[in-house]
Amino acid sequence: MTMRVSAVAHGKINLHLGVSAAREDGYHDLETIFQSVALEERVDLQEVPPGEQVKVTVSGRDSHLVPTDPSNLAVRAVAAVQQWYARQTVSAVPQVSIHMHKGVPVAGGMAGGSADAAAALVAAIEFYGNQHPETSQLPAPEREEVHRMAAALGADVPFCVLGGTALGTGRGDELVSVMARGHYHWAIATDKRGLSTPKVFAQLDKMRESGRSLSKAGSSDELIRVLHSGDPEELAPLLVNDLQAPAISLLPSLRETLAAAQEAEALASIVSGSGPTIAMLCRDAEHAVDVATAVSVAGKASSTMTTFSPAGPARIITAHTEGE
Repeated sequence: MTMRVSAVAHGKINLHLGVSAAREDGYHDLETIFQSVALEERVDLQEVPPGEQVKVTVSGRDSHLVPTDPSNLAVRAVAAVQQWYARQTVSAVPQVSIHMHKGVPVAGGMAGGSADAAAALVAAIEFYGNQHPETSQLPAPEREEVHRMAAALGADVPFCVLGGTALGTGRGDELVSVMARGHYHWAIATDKRGLSTPKVFAQLDKMRESGRSLSKAGSSDELIRVLHSGDPEELAPLLVNDLQAPAISLLPSLRETLAAAQEAEALASIVSGSGPTIAMLCRDAEHAVDVATAVSVAGKASSTMTTFSPAGPARIITAHTEGE
């Protein structure tokens, strides 16, 4: 018999992203409001019989851009769970093949890779902790250990496990859930050129050191208050991202996309995370389609799509045993 487990996790938008000056270790402290979006990543794990080769495969949006070697976050997430169970048994931990189906733009500042890791982490814990007879009797990792594993994989991974709406501090991995009413509708504009997150942070440091006057995100308190109302018109003027200016500096064409969003009468538009994806807040689902279409027709994005927020946590969607 062959065990199979599938899980999904969602991408994110940073409604508020404040970035501190660089610390001595080169990292930055963040204050951010995450909100998960309905775009999702699916990870399927399937047991590999002894002697057969483990495979890592990818399908879906921009799948050709996703590495399938040990650097892949989903591969690393599964390995972290396998190592947890390996430390508790003298037996060999069963191996699994990994398949990822992409729904979040790759290298777009929407945590697609982190969502892969979150889905893989949840799927692997279900596979080894609850489904597989050789490991399900062993102690499962507690919530704090799961958070530690997630944070070790990347700063956005803990939020992709949690989902919903949350205040993130530290590297963004210290999370407090935030109440948000209703749904917010978004048009999303992607850029196939991508941006390196470390390069965007480095550009922010460079621009600050040069004495350039940059807008700086203040407290997120007012935004959190507005999220209680569920009114996109109130939310629009509060969207802010300290990484937007350096992202535009590295990829000036983003100005044209932001201008196209304004021309299309989006309520507000913002670079998502470190970019280059641009999220355009809309009144409702119909307005989101209109804005996405207008930006696409203007030729200012590689592709456009619509979605809504917030979405839920990473979750198991199937867990079953296939025939002998």
